[in-house]
Amino acid sequence: MDFQTFTGDTIDQAITKATVTLGVTSDKIEYKVVEKGSSGFLGLGSKDAVISARIKDDEAEEKADFSDSSNVSLEDSDFEKDYSDDVIKKAKNIADKFLLDVTREMGLDVTLKSDYDAESHSLMYDLSGPEMGIIIGKRGSTLDSLQYLCNLSVSRKTHTSIRIKLDTENYRERRKETLENLAHNVASKVRRTRKSVTLERMNPYERRIIHSALSDNPYVTTHSEGEEPYRHIVVTLK
Repeated sequence: MDFQTFTGDTIDQAITKATVTLGVTSDKIEYKVVEKGSSGFLGLGSKDAVISARIKDDEAEEKADFSDSSNVSLEDSDFEKDYSDDVIKKAKNIADKFLLDVTREMGLDVTLKSDYDAESHSLMYDLSGPEMGIIIGKRGSTLDSLQYLCNLSVSRKTHTSIRIKLDTENYRERRKETLENLAHNVASKVRRTRKSVTLERMNPYERRIIHSALSDNPYVTTHSEGEEPYRHIVVTLK
């Protein structure tokens, strides 16, 4: 892959733009600093930071290995099935405060946008701001952890099974598409080489995406092996 140019107020911002555009976390890109940038004097004569970046060669085929744990597993057998307007409002206030407090402690300026999905009884949050690569984290680990803790906070304070689902920069959909593409590429490799392929460990949601993507494939089959959190998928020839 050829190098692409990215700019930002700082080198970090330029790197963040590169990770979002290329669909990978920062550890999976290589970059060169073209211009360090400067703030100038009293804002005059300021220059953007400029980098040239591309996906590392060994990551090109499996880029954007983000995760999507929208369906966080929480014990809810004792929760009430109360989805009244008052409860939804209370859940939203708790989630808003939690997310703003945590991201503020992370030194991030984050804007929250939320909608309630009545079908899944979930508050769907879209987070936006200048450094969303930090929110996503390596393979989505930070976003997943933030989502889990937010769910925990809301469930304990409302005693209902309303779920909180977090997204940023359309990350969840991009992750799903990436996993589906990975599944089909691996299936082609298994068919071509006639050898099984073991994928890296994935959370239950990710594994479901892989299983579903290959469920109708006439040449390969999938199964999971191992114990959580190291459970992984094996793709084999039928």
